[in-house]
Amino acid sequence: TARLWAALDPALRERLAAASLHDAVLLGCDLLRTEQEEEAALVQLCLQAPTDKKPEAASWYREQGNQEFKRGQYQAALRLYSKAASHELPGSPEVSVCFANRSAALLHLGHFEVCLEDIARAERHGYPDRLLPKVLLRKAECLLCLERLQDAQDILGVLESKIALDGVMTTHLTRLKKLSQLKVKLGEKKRCPEPAQEARGGIQGEPEIWEENNSISGASSSLSLSFDAERGRHLVASQDIVPGQSLVKEEAFVSVLCPGKSLPLQDGDTAWDTRATNADLYCHHCLRQLLASEPCQGCSYAKYCSQDCADMAWQQYHRTECSLGALLLTLGVFCHVALRTVLLAGFAEVSRLVAWSHRGDKNFQNPEARCKPLSEAPAAEAGSRGIPGCGSNGRYQSSYQALFHLLPHTEQHSPEHKFLCTLSVVAICKQLQAAGLEAAVLNQESPHQWSKPKMCEKTSDDLSPELKTVAEAMLRHVLQLQCNAQAITVMQELGPGDGAVVDKKPVRLATAFFPVLSLLNHSCCPNTSVSFSGTAAIVRASQPISSGQEVLHCYGPHWCRMRVAERQQLLSQYFFECRCQACLEELESGVRSVVSIRNSFCCPKCQAQMQGEEDTLCCSNEACATSASRDHLSGRLQDLQQQIKKALDLLRVGEADQAIKMLLRCQMDAGTFLSPEHLLMGEMEDHLAQVYATLGKWQKAARHLKKSIEIVEMHHGPSSVETGQELFKLAQILFNGFAVSEALSTIQRAEGILSVHFGPQSAQIQELQEMKACLSQLPRNILQRT
Repeated sequence: TARLWAALDPALRERLAAASLHDAVLLGCDLLRTEQEEEAALVQLCLQAPTDKKPEAASWYREQGNQEFKRGQYQAALRLYSKAASHELPGSPEVSVCFANRSAALLHLGHFEVCLEDIARAERHGYPDRLLPKVLLRKAECLLCLERLQDAQDILGVLESKIALDGVMTTHLTRLKKLSQLKVKLGEKKRCPEPAQEARGGIQGEPEIWEENNSISGASSSLSLSFDAERGRHLVASQDIVPGQSLVKEEAFVSVLCPGKSLPLQDGDTAWDTRATNADLYCHHCLRQLLASEPCQGCSYAKYCSQDCADMAWQQYHRTECSLGALLLTLGVFCHVALRTVLLAGFAEVSRLVAWSHRGDKNFQNPEARCKPLSEAPAAEAGSRGIPGCGSNGRYQSSYQALFHLLPHTEQHSPEHKFLCTLSVVAICKQLQAAGLEAAVLNQESPHQWSKPKMCEKTSDDLSPELKTVAEAMLRHVLQLQCNAQAITVMQELGPGDGAVVDKKPVRLATAFFPVLSLLNHSCCPNTSVSFSGTAAIVRASQPISSGQEVLHCYGPHWCRMRVAERQQLLSQYFFECRCQACLEELESGVRSVVSIRNSFCCPKCQAQMQGEEDTLCCSNEACATSASRDHLSGRLQDLQQQIKKALDLLRVGEADQAIKMLLRCQMDAGTFLSPEHLLMGEMEDHLAQVYATLGKWQKAARHLKKSIEIVEMHHGPSSVETGQELFKLAQILFNGFAVSEALSTIQRAEGILSVHFGPQSAQIQELQEMKACLSQLPRNILQRT
């Protein structure tokens, strides 16, 4: 695209820069019609992200899964069997074998309910009758483990009959032995029934009080919607709000799973990648974490948590997207979100609003409407009561109409970026037409029809008027996403996750449109916290909000984490200059930010703070007067970060003692040129705590983690989510180290912070409550001693 842009006639570049969305699509159609070489290049790029099914890949993955299973690596086997199932052709007898093999791995991992689901899948897909005794034994074992004794007895009866009918008894000797063992176990359980186990979610937090707003869907009644020229649409507290109070609960209008990073294959690597990415770990429809995925019938990419999710996705959008997988992965998640948005909205609603935008085009160019960084639109629609995006009843809903009203900032994107987006959406629409999917896009086809995926076909035919309308809407949405895309994040475990202390970090899982969440303006010092549950966003107050005060959200650069100049640079992508309280104070005072001071270098000789804005830094201690090159100190910092990474790699391969030695050396080196409050100093303390916890040295682990918490509190504040996460880890360490009274007080503090940010029903709060309940049940004399 860059090459094509450079070769464009200057007059054509100017036309495109000033073009409306409608005219940009027409220009894009003309360019792609004449540039067949560029279309061929796109086809070649698509070959690097194949999404079709390959039976040879399925066989290879299944064999790799078998090898991992024999080695006792059941989690790895599980992932490989899932990859194998996704590559098997529909109706292939090997599909049932993949599910049966995967059920064996699930049994070993203790996932009994999911194991039964996979056995049912295997039977449904025609698992060979001669192998059925093997899975029936597995089914009976699962039912026994789940205390479903009558069901287990019925299965054992069926199995006994099946083996008796088989003439060659010697082939079933092992199974007969297993069968007799299970029967004995069944008899014991019937004589001595075990008490029902308390479910993991048995300890429940207080239910949240929620009264929905009459005029804003998914918002609390404690909010009101306002509009002015400076801030555009925004949310204001209509009453006093306390920390932790739920303010918005909104399902995404549209969300698309980000495939996740997968490194390019090196020379000598196999053609099939065995590493798991987000695309393997989460349902492509509801974003629930996957244990045993249900693969799409048409492609190897889309995977679901259940047949229900697979059917819903197919009906709503995947029947159109299925054969375009390689193209959508190549063009990126923004293009994918744009396509899925118009598919979910339906062509009738898309064409109605596109036609309306042509009639109200002058309003869209209104400079007053550009004062707000997010989500404003013209206030001229009939019945909106002066606030854009509202329906005729004055209610603002999480609807396509509200989403359509988010500003695309057409005139403020760089012409080259606009050119790239235009070519991308036109390429998708041309492929929809070439693959015979236009009827599906225009909702003229039964949602249950399924056609075999087609390869990218080159076409020079012009787009139909309807597809040009679709392309225009898609272009609007791709441009809107720069300012309105919301990353759905999830706390993901680092490492295998089988240790006593689990380290987690937030990972971008999907990109979504949330029309109500987009009403929140930005502040570098926000008063809300956003968390996610599947495809839903939950906004909570993170501090007291007085009646009449605006409700604010941070778009990324928080004042605690970044200097004002860096924040302003990052925020420029939203086409506004931040004037929040934190920025104004830092800009007007002229004083060095707290972030700069805490993350500063210190003098290699006397450890006083180094200062200066130029390339040469000077010691703040006048008696010392040592100077050093900023580049030299930055180089030392980069080397130190590389050494820390090597130490963590040693920990991952089980070399804990070596990891400790390397981290302690890194600490000594850091002390000679970094401020004691530098965030990296805290990170090293955190890593040392992690290594000592791996070795079961709980007291040492706790000592290092407490130092990490001190530094995290200095940077992010005592009630920040970062402090809450560190306290959660400390609670795990103290719990495992049997430091009962200290563990209980740490649990209480962690619970207080994390419930504000994530709510009382979150997984971390549940885990803290379970630890507290376990410790509280210890005999009184032990509690007094500890």
